[in-house]
Amino acid sequence: MKQIKTRQLVQTALLLSLCLMGQLFRQFGQYFTGTITNTTIILAVLAVGLSGGLLIGTVAPFTAILISPNPIINAVPMILPALILGNAVIAVLVWRFRSSSGWRMGLGLILSSVIKAAFLGSVTGWIILPLFGAPLPAPAMTMAKAAFSTTQLLTALTGSLLAFLIWIPLKKYLVKN
Repeated sequence: MKQIKTRQLVQTALLLSLCLMGQLFRQFGQYFTGTITNTTIILAVLAVGLSGGLLIGTVAPFTAILISPNPIINAVPMILPALILGNAVIAVLVWRFRSSSGWRMGLGLILSSVIKAAFLGSVTGWIILPLFGAPLPAPAMTMAKAAFSTTQLLTALTGSLLAFLIWIPLKKYLVKN
């Protein structure tokens, strides 16, 4: 088993704190907080490794619920594990494309975002909400399906773009040091 270095732990902690700070700005909505969360997951995978991205992707949904309770997740708590798995999907796929550069990495980030959104949309729309979403009225069900598919796609794509733009200079710094 690979030993985690102090530097990796500190980098993960810093990225997790950025993620948590983004969640404190919940008044800006899911598009802001989701983008920050996806950005930090991706940067953690690229800078620290898969374990950093998986850690942030696991902790972020729990802290989001604590900081800003979501009525849909409160009504259907089974969505929480789906969010964690969705974050794991993007982390693993970014890990797969981490050694690519330029347009290949960009394409990998886009593909990772699309697959994450498709996974979350499928799992929540076809499994979790039909089985566990009985307490939700029809308008809330429609909103939930959009929140865990289209909105996830937009926040993952925006987070990917932001991470890509940050990673270009950050990679040079991390290699130098």
